[in-house]
Order: sequence, then structure tokens, then C-alpha cells
Amino acid sequence: MKAFLYKDKNRLEAKNIQKPELEKDGAIIKVSGCGLCGSDIVKLKEGLVKEGTVLGHEVVGIIKEIKTKTGFKIGDRVVLGHHVPCYNCVYCKNQNYSMCSEFKASNIIPGGFCEYIYVSERHLEDTVQKVPENLSDIQASFTEPSACCLRAIRRANIKKGDVAMVIGLGSIGLLMGQILKSFGAIVIGCDLIEERIKLAEELGFDRVYKYSSDEEISKLCRVDFQTEGVDVIFLASGSEKTIPLALKCVRNGGVICVFSSVHSSESGFSNNEIYYRDLTVFGSYSPASSDLKDALELLKHNIIKVDGLITKYSFEEINQAVADTLSNKIIKAYIKINNN
Repeated sequence: MKAFLYKDKNRLEAKNIQKPELEKDGAIIKVSGCGLCGSDIVKLKEGLVKEGTVLGHEVVGIIKEIKTKTGFKIGDRVVLGHHVPCYNCVYCKNQNYSMCSEFKASNIIPGGFCEYIYVSERHLEDTVQKVPENLSDIQASFTEPSACCLRAIRRANIKKGDVAMVIGLGSIGLLMGQILKSFGAIVIGCDLIEERIKLAEELGFDRVYKYSSDEEISKLCRVDFQTEGVDVIFLASGSEKTIPLALKCVRNGGVICVFSSVHSSESGFSNNEIYYRDLTVFGSYSPASSDLKDALELLKHNIIKVDGLITKYSFEEINQAVADTLSNKIIKAYIKINNN
């Protein structure tokens, strides 16, 4: 089967590799398409994976072979989470599923950027979801990233009427804002790119600011909403410059969620500022299975809208998709892999 494997920084290479076989319980899924995740981009940009790795996990596809005790069958169109926790370790017992060693070790085989994948019986039991008929493949591919956002919002204990700010309006930031609205939050967005600012406004953000300076954005938040500062801030950009902006905008006693990977950062959070201002700072990585199920429902009922976020590429154009993402020409890439 055809696959695109990691070759070098920012580059994938097409190769024919062995199609996975169904030798034990689980399923073989023919991949219809796969979203290009920000984590894929980080791994490509920083060279964080071994040569020959098949990246990609935001998969939608059709079950072609199956051995299972679950209710799934051949022909089902499905989405999934690529990791499965053990539910028995100290991390799982505290709902820190993404810290579980089994979670980290489990994966789809070999990865989403190929024609077929194998998923285990445990994936079928825990993370695989049947796609509702009213959703397109592209819409369904947003299940896993939406679920990541949903978990972060739940962990932030968002309440109706809270003022929440999303810094960075890429695909994750735009998903985050829409889900925050469904929780009853007042949502502020901030970015540098006009196209993203306009799209956030169209998607129902209450205010969207074009970044000028930390001081100016902080002032706008307080004046526009007659508040002492923002209740909860989500950092959805990989730029280290978002950290001082968040500290300027958050109210005393507020919450900052780090929802992006920042490499080679020379700035960070001031311990004294966290201490004296009684701030809560936490990270959120990957979803629980319940988040996947609930995110799919939000997509099904059009609470999360994704049509304006996506640019579609053929399988052969995957390196162009990577280049366009790195240069901020697009918001989100979807790689169409098979016609089912």
C-alpha cells in the first residue's frame, strides 16, 4: 500500500509498504482521509520522530476487515482516538489518561498517512466511533481535535458567563472558541492574521482583537467587558510570546491553559507572578474517550462548524499541505487518501 513516511525536517516521502494484516482481534480500516494536526507539524519541523515514521492520526475511514466482540461491522464509517489508556494506573484513576504508559505506547498501525490502518480490539472498545450520516468525511475528521479542546475546557471548569480568551486562532483556537460558546462563556479571540480574525467573528466570537501589544490587548479586555481581567485563557499558539500576553490579560485568581507545544522558549511563566496573583496554570494534552463521543455529537448537531477552516489536498499533495501550513497560507489541511 502507499504511505508517506517521515524523511527529513518538513518533508515526507512516498513509499510502498506492507498493508497491515488482521492477525488478531481488531479491524483493518481503509483510510478515506486524515487531517494534518499541529502536532504532526511540530514533529516535522523539529525532527522529533525517526525516519520512516508514518504520522497522522485524525483519521476517518471504512472498516474493511474485522474480528471483534464489539458491535462494529464491515462497511461502518468511523473515526477514532489513536491512543487507549489502561484505566488501572495512578494516572488513569485520576483521569490523567494521557500520562498513562499504555496510552503513550498504544497507537494506530502504522499511522494515518497511508491507505490502510490496523486498530486493536481495545481501540474498538474505547475510542472508535461510528460517523453519523449527516457528517462528511472532512467534518468527521475534526472529531479528535475537537475532543482535545473539549477536555481542556472541562478541565478549566468553565462556567456560564465566564470571560474566556483564546490566543491563537488557527484551527484549534477556532474550534476552542466555538465549544466555549456552547458552554455559555463570553469568548475573546486574539491573532495577527486578518483572515483568521474575520473567521472567528463569523463563528460567533464575542470580540476578536488583532494583536498590537500586550498592554493594548489587556486594556481592551478590561474596558470592553468591564472586568478586572479575563477569567480563563487558552494558549492555542506555539509562540512563546503568548505567555506574557496571557499574564497581562488574566485576572488575579484566574486560569491559564497551555494548549500548545512551545519549543526553544526563552521566556516562561514567572513563579512570583503565579504565586502572588493566585493564578492556576495547567496543560491539557489529548482527549478521553468520553470527549471523543461528545465532540462527535457537537459536530453532528452543527454546534462546531468546520467548513471555513479546511483546505483539501490529494494524497500526492501532502508535502504541499505541510508547506502551506508552515507558511500560514491555510488554517487546516485535510488529506484525501482513498475513494471509498
